[in-house]
Amino acid sequence: MDAITLSAYAKINLTLDVTGRRPDGYHTVRMVMQSVGLHDDVTVTRTGTGGVTLACDKPFVPTDGRNLAVRAAEHFFACTGLACDGLHIALKKRIPVAAGLAGGSTDAAAVLRALDTLYGAGLSTDALCGMGLALGADVPYCLVGGTMLAEGIGEVLTPLPPMPDCWAVLCKPGFSVSTAAVYAQMNGGDLPERPDTAGVLRALQAGDYAGVCHRLYNVMERVTARAHAEIGQIKDVLLACGADGAAMSGSGPTTFGLFRSEDKAHKAYAALRRDFPDTHLTRMQPGWGR
Repeated sequence: MDAITLSAYAKINLTLDVTGRRPDGYHTVRMVMQSVGLHDDVTVTRTGTGGVTLACDKPFVPTDGRNLAVRAAEHFFACTGLACDGLHIALKKRIPVAAGLAGGSTDAAAVLRALDTLYGAGLSTDALCGMGLALGADVPYCLVGGTMLAEGIGEVLTPLPPMPDCWAVLCKPGFSVSTAAVYAQMNGGDLPERPDTAGVLRALQAGDYAGVCHRLYNVMERVTARAHAEIGQIKDVLLACGADGAAMSGSGPTTFGLFRSEDKAHKAYAALRRDFPDTHLTRMQPGWGR
């Protein structure tokens, strides 16, 4: 096999809590993460000559070592000791960039999975997740996907019962947010409100869709929404169109609504697309498994 194409799925945060800060500066978190069907296509090809190259259909996406997919390939060869006999990565981007949806992390995860297959490395999921953690805190989750409780800095993953299937409308306003800048304004020990993550876990165990939707909450939303009124405006539209729950994903700015009704989801999608072209209609996505 000389080439493989994988789907790299976006994620949303059903809950996100910042619980503290480690001596090394990393923040600790407790969050429920969920894959959605919105995805990039990642094609990895053994070329037989040269090093690692990357091309992307979006001209603003870097194609050198600044791209996490390139770093993932280089890290794979460094960790395994396998020789790179020339590699080309082609990205077809659908996931908005710098949007709180783990677009770069999920591309990197897809590259690691593809290289494990192409080079017959036979690595376990845990081994791949260990590699991924060196690239970014979201990469281990993106390697397994689905419905997961993520703790530590995001790398301690516990599988959860799947989120009941539903529609999701994801809307990214026309600006990006620096995760580091949002974290700089977070104090894990002094937050006015925290998500009811335990309640979400109980709701998932019971298959209680409404119970999950009523508890969607992200502590970072307060920081990002304070600086950008569009977050609140998008939530208002989602809820007015009949969303069963709405929240911001990651450090933002993408804001999503969950819908059992396909008609209401399409209505919200159409309403938001008028002012925010980077709006997407998708569904829940199962994970790759461990």
